[in-house]
Amino acid sequence: MALSHHYAVRVDWTGNLGTGTDTYRSYSRDHDISSEGVPTLLGSADPTFRGDRSRWNPEQFLLAALAQCHMLSYLSHCARGGVVVLSYTDEAAATMETSGGGGRFTEVVLRPRVVIAEESMLEQAVALHGPAGQDCFIASSVNFPVRHEPVVTVRTP
Repeated sequence: MALSHHYAVRVDWTGNLGTGTDTYRSYSRDHDISSEGVPTLLGSADPTFRGDRSRWNPEQFLLAALAQCHMLSYLSHCARGGVVVLSYTDEAAATMETSGGGGRFTEVVLRPRVVIAEESMLEQAVALHGPAGQDCFIASSVNFPVRHEPVVTVRTP
């Protein structure tokens, strides 16, 4: 039996500079993203599209969602598989191509850097990135490749 999970966010455009969208340059792309019980996020467009560099853009949010989802799935697999993870950092990158008025992501590369507790866990710690990637809800929902380039090391005394 499949379970349904529901999510809700609110997006409020805050970029009316007085004349609305009467021209392409007359408005700000700023907006607030909120959801019950969590801090409001400040969003905008990518600076390439007249956005504010100091605010999150949708492309960054998508990349962050993929990186977070993989990390959480991976940590769950490790906990259930007896691999003790001591630290996890990911320097993820995405490629988006545009033409005309639209575009699409063509690839995401996740680069997890994982430190584990013991040498005996190393092989399994590397291998668990596979099922973690398969179980990631966000990666399963996109139509471009999400590649993994993990580096797993053992804690040094």
